[in-house]
Amino acid sequence: MTDRRPDRPVAASSLWQLLVGRPLPSSQAAHEEITPVQGLSALSLDALTSVAYGPEAILVVLAVAGAGALHLVLPITGAIVVLLTILVLSYRQVIDAYPSGGGAYAVARANLGTNASHVAAAALVVDYTLTVAVSIAAGVGQLTSAFPGLAPATVPLCLAALAIITVLNLRGLGDSARAFLLPTMLFIVGLLVIIAVGLVHPLAAHAPQLGHPTAATRGLEAVGVLLVLKAFAAGCSALTGVEAIANGVPLFREPRQVRAKRTEALLGTILGAMLLGLAILAVRFHIQPRSGQTALSQIMGEAVGRHFGYYLVSLAITAALALAANTSFGGLPLLASLLARDNYLPHFFMVRGDRQMYSNGIVVLALFSAGLLVAVDGDTQRLIPLFAIGVFTGFTLSQTGLVVHWWRTRPSRWRRRAAINAVGALATGVSTVIFLLTKFSSGGWVVLVAVVVFVTLFRRIHRYYARVAEVLGFGTLPPKPRAEAKAFVIVPVTKISRLTAQALGRALALGHEVVAVTVMFSDGDHTQADALRREWDEWQPGVPLRVLRTEYASVVKPIVAFIDGERAKRDEQVVVLIPVIVPTRLRYSVLHNHVEVLLSAALRTRTDVIVARVPMSLDLGDAPETAPTVDDAQRIDDAQRIDDALETAPTIDSDGAKRIDRARGDH
Repeated sequence: MTDRRPDRPVAASSLWQLLVGRPLPSSQAAHEEITPVQGLSALSLDALTSVAYGPEAILVVLAVAGAGALHLVLPITGAIVVLLTILVLSYRQVIDAYPSGGGAYAVARANLGTNASHVAAAALVVDYTLTVAVSIAAGVGQLTSAFPGLAPATVPLCLAALAIITVLNLRGLGDSARAFLLPTMLFIVGLLVIIAVGLVHPLAAHAPQLGHPTAATRGLEAVGVLLVLKAFAAGCSALTGVEAIANGVPLFREPRQVRAKRTEALLGTILGAMLLGLAILAVRFHIQPRSGQTALSQIMGEAVGRHFGYYLVSLAITAALALAANTSFGGLPLLASLLARDNYLPHFFMVRGDRQMYSNGIVVLALFSAGLLVAVDGDTQRLIPLFAIGVFTGFTLSQTGLVVHWWRTRPSRWRRRAAINAVGALATGVSTVIFLLTKFSSGGWVVLVAVVVFVTLFRRIHRYYARVAEVLGFGTLPPKPRAEAKAFVIVPVTKISRLTAQALGRALALGHEVVAVTVMFSDGDHTQADALRREWDEWQPGVPLRVLRTEYASVVKPIVAFIDGERAKRDEQVVVLIPVIVPTRLRYSVLHNHVEVLLSAALRTRTDVIVARVPMSLDLGDAPETAPTVDDAQRIDDAQRIDDALETAPTIDSDGAKRIDRARGDH
């Protein structure tokens, strides 16, 4: 008979593999690496789909000065495209200089010092989380613009989209990139076609628009430098995600640098064309903020009418916007793994999942983003004031660090490279100051607080790991290990069974003295405990039974008290060996009391006690659901298990041998 001992219930394992796929060996990890085109869907959707909320953010700010100020959307967008060009050129150089990934964090750490790298990392963590929330909220906003009846379900739709994206990313970046490629291409091609139709010959330029205008009929605020700067700061939310490709260079196939730079160039070209095209159409169609309608939805309605093409592209935009969160799922887990490697985040962020992904980072990012979406009710405009501050802080530190890098290394054409990054640092630095001045009172202060909290967290974690390394003596040779005395083993039991026999056999193999304990409640039925003692005396397993009486309802407390009492009068190691039934089917696990979980939790922090489990697989097979009889074959199997344990056990004294012989004889 095959002994089935699964690490986890079969049903749970099968369901998990159905969701995320079978475990992927490291030899097949290259299967998850991506090409430049796949890089657009895996790492660039955040930036590409920002056209759905970037131009609208400009219009919302300009609207306070009245409808007559909305024409400024074109020159402001032109300035943003110039900044985009500078950023693309700069980040192509980041890819050359730091192909191992990490982006702003890696550059700042190498050239600007620890403090600057902490600020860059914290800013990126905040931005990645906001990117997920903004992308999904904007996608659902586009969907509810096309189908207004879905508006009441905004938050559930946001969470459903987040769950789908999380599962796809747990399957691996390659799988998610391929799954997202079709909606990405539909989004890019569809929107470019709509822009072209709108520029050449709009099909519904005079069709009535849905919703009500929200722009002031008369300017509430004069058009001045401050208003233009506010609009520029709001529109720069369209540039978030430009850095993600440089952060994720190790995710590309070889030659990684070449493929990553191609993706960066593709991103800049497509995004620049979309931003300028939409700005021109916004001015041409006199687009202004309207209730229940995004600016992009209005432009599409004017260009092609609200017919099949409009709804097809709206669905593609919704999918692409929701999937734009994938940029963060590709970037943040990698960044978290680098921070964990440097002892600034918990080490579990370095652990790869079954699919060779940093799955812990993916799950944590999903949880943070879900909380943020619920907090703002899935409203994109409530997130926009928080957006871009973190990423532009990273932009500035990254470009400044590269100037220092080129100055130190001085490769060929270093002056030209340093000049490009200096211009980028100046442009993004000025933009960051503008963001802080214009967005601080409307919510930007939250980002600053979050960055400070993360920087503090990084430092405290690093100090903890430094203390751990000192106490454990990392980097030094410890004294040679010495043999410890045999252990005193405690086995909690409730009744005599094959599981009890198996646990006692393991205990006799481990310790020079073994005791079984059972708990009897003072107000309970004493006949059960008396019956157990009589059966125990008849069984004679060679292990004494102690009955622990308690006035409380807890089984754990009297056992812990007994352990404390024994520990106080003994010098040898105390081991608690807990017998555990492991059903092969998930549904059966709820039928057992799981006392081992409570006892393990109570002893988890004890350094003077070793807690271990003796699992026994409960394979019911095709037997009826009634209590089975014990056949001779099973007795032989249990006896063999005890023999197997004893063969690998250390030498024991003669008294222990006698106890073992008696245990064997009972089988």
